[in-house]
Amino acid sequence: MLLEIAEVLNQAQLAKVNEILDGSEFVDGKLSAGRVAREVKQNLEMKKDSARTELLIRILVSSLAHNQTFNSAAFPCRMADPIFARYHSGMQYGDHVDDAIMGKSGPRLRSDISMTLFLSEPESYQGGELVIRTSFGISKVKLAAGDAVIYPSSSLHHVAEVTGGERRVALLWVQSHVRSPEQRELLFDLNQAREQLLAQAPRERSTQQVDRAFSNLVRMWSEV
Repeated sequence: MLLEIAEVLNQAQLAKVNEILDGSEFVDGKLSAGRVAREVKQNLEMKKDSARTELLIRILVSSLAHNQTFNSAAFPCRMADPIFARYHSGMQYGDHVDDAIMGKSGPRLRSDISMTLFLSEPESYQGGELVIRTSFGISKVKLAAGDAVIYPSSSLHHVAEVTGGERRVALLWVQSHVRSPEQRELLFDLNQAREQLLAQAPRERSTQQVDRAFSNLVRMWSEV
């Protein structure tokens, strides 16, 4: 499932994140890439700085923890520390699939879901679309600052060349309690209907049946 999520960061959070990034050192993004991705990766990534990195992680993880759409779609079990990347004019990231196992330092996790959180307004740079190959064709994504897109980590994708301005993004990988992307999508759709029924007719038998079915499917499909 490819899903766009609006306002993962509010304007105050977005301003703080960009303020921190303005004062941070960036290094060649190839340093964090796997063997295959390293050949097609051209970007800069924030060098880890304990205090600044910790603050950025706290802002992002706290926001995601309170985002109902993200939690309903991702069923997060573990999350890798985010990477903050910059693309200047002429930079791009060719076709690649994200590493199956993430976490060079600290706990390792299986990457089920990839997330790109946009930190630059789309009109502030040219090009730089996230291009994702799906079973329904190619999707090009370029969202407002603060918005995010999630998609299966198994998807072949690339970042188109930036031809002007600067593209800033945060990148995050999630190991889900529900491993199968097809099952996650079914649960997400079912939960949308469940939430509406619980709000409109909480005592109806049909509402109780849908609620029970959702809970039991989560129980059946989840890994703890």
